Amino acid sequence: MQQKELIPQLYRNEFRKMAAVLCRLFGIEHITIAEDIAGDTFLLAAETWGLKGIPENPTAWLYTVAKNKAKDFLKRNEIFNQKVSPAVQNAANVQNEFEIDLSNSNIVDSQLQMMFAICNPCIPPESQIGLALRILCGFSVDEIADAFLTKKETINKRLYRAKEKLKQLKVKIEMPHEEEIGNRIDNVLTTLYLLFNEGYYSAGRNSIIRKDFCLEAMRLAYMLVENTGSSKPEVCALLSLMCFHASRFEARIKPDGELVLYNEQDRSLWNQELILNGKYFLNKGATGNTLSKYHLEAAIAYWHTIEIDSIEKWENILSLYNKLLIIEYSPIAALNRTYALAKVYGNETAIREAKKLALDSNHLYQSLLGELFAPTDIKKAADHFLLAATLTRSATDRKIILKKIDKLNQKVN
Repeated sequence: MQQKELIPQLYRNEFRKMAAVLCRLFGIEHITIAEDIAGDTFLLAAETWGLKGIPENPTAWLYTVAKNKAKDFLKRNEIFNQKVSPAVQNAANVQNEFEIDLSNSNIVDSQLQMMFAICNPCIPPESQIGLALRILCGFSVDEIADAFLTKKETINKRLYRAKEKLKQLKVKIEMPHEEEIGNRIDNVLTTLYLLFNEGYYSAGRNSIIRKDFCLEAMRLAYMLVENTGSSKPEVCALLSLMCFHASRFEARIKPDGELVLYNEQDRSLWNQELILNGKYFLNKGATGNTLSKYHLEAAIAYWHTIEIDSIEKWENILSLYNKLLIIEYSPIAALNRTYALAKVYGNETAIREAKKLALDSNHLYQSLLGELFAPTDIKKAADHFLLAATLTRSATDRKIILKKIDKLNQKVN
């Protein structure tokens, strides 16, 4: 593999490991320094490897450089005197005695601890996602800005404010005690849920990054499942939900980036291994008395992996939506329930229920009404689709809606 391909690949895989371990070592107040050391390591790699060639073990080379840079920093700063020296019996030989642990077990522990530190309700959800993408997933600021369709400066300011808030509150990088995990896991799961959705439903330009967001959310969720203290039923349910959704990823997007609606997807492109994994984690999460929104959403996603469009399928989906709305009401869930209602009781019933929602300024609402009116009133359907096209901010959604209007016009002509 050539250097121009190898370094970006190593950056994505190894930056997050170095950053998490160094953040844990230096403390929350020095997140930026940990990022800088990890980043400088890759800059040095690009310079050195370009002149001397790629070393025999590139990863080991990176870890050695990162360790040396971290040691140099510790020797030069107060952190060394305040946190490291008291813990070392012979300070004169600290460089030999003190070791920065980049073993796999310490990397995993550091990432788990950083997850609980970053997913803190003291900072806004978008900042939690941004920090998770940067520290835990290794995305560059440019990539994060591209995904959120915003400027690099905006992301930098958002991350800076979040770091300052964590520093101000002296948030500790540590794994909560087992009895505390239950109180703090909800916020961690919310962040991972939003991170996955940012990838799965994002209108971002870069479909590769968008897919990577989903994979990173799944990786972090899997780390929680594998850890005894955090392997809660709701964690398993969230990972199950991610697996079911990710199983249809290749079928949802055409090579040109156009979105493919559920009813039009090529079922042969669905990933059966991910579907099996989804079932496994859903069953694993079905223990005790916990019934979270993730359980219900995962069950709904499971029924969507059933190819046969039977009344039983939609009755189960409708029943699950009814329970979901009781646990946690959201307008989008109510809207999705209306589609299931149409499948079970017909479009007229669904139209009456949909109008009660009164989500007039929502393009998904207008698009759904267009679908429901299409079989019986083409003019009303077209009017709703046109309104949906004006309301959406997504060029991809607008393209799909305009295609639906064209089909209606073809019926009239």
